[in-house]
Amino acid sequence: MTPATPATPSALERYRLLLPLAALLTLLVGFAKLAEDVWSLEPFRWDAPVLAALHSARTPLLDGLMLGLTWAGGAAGMALLAALVLAWLLYRRRAAQALFFTLAAGGAALLNPLLKAVFHRARPDLWPQLTPERDYSFPSGHAMGSLAVVAALVVLAWPTRWRWWVAIPGGLFVLGVGLSRLYLGVHFPSDVLAGWLAGLLWVSAVALGLRRRAARSA
Repeated sequence: MTPATPATPSALERYRLLLPLAALLTLLVGFAKLAEDVWSLEPFRWDAPVLAALHSARTPLLDGLMLGLTWAGGAAGMALLAALVLAWLLYRRRAAQALFFTLAAGGAALLNPLLKAVFHRARPDLWPQLTPERDYSFPSGHAMGSLAVVAALVVLAWPTRWRWWVAIPGGLFVLGVGLSRLYLGVHFPSDVLAGWLAGLLWVSAVALGLRRRAARSA
């Protein structure tokens, strides 16, 4: 029997790219499905019931907790965290990682307002809000921005022993930020879900694109 011929490096590289590309496609299809329904003004049956259930659980203690989470996951909180991470990467002279983090976190921050302007979805108006918002709703900037920053941090930490120390608290933080936007009544659940999908899609695309660029330069 003739032994099997080992795969060539180029074939192995194609296999390594297959799973990330499949993940990107899945994220893109998920976001596109939500975006299509928003664009065509299709209602999401689960939006209003989820918001109503969260509103019924309101307490002064939860109000304070959710306001804190929404501040931490907003533009000011994420900009502060991103600046600290970027400063540390530059201090350690990790230029490639700094470039990735800047494109991942900064790109998501710039992309979100563009998406909001395209879909111009009105925010929920179900009860008086503790933090009134005046811009558009879809996708959630807090959800997209917090996930992009945390996902970029996970990518940076993944080769190290700190991966789970970043991934688990970071994931809980992202979930908390998304929940805070629903609890406060300033986003529909579909807005938050779309923000998570768009943020993860963007960071994954940046990571994959820079990896391919590095591979071609090697």
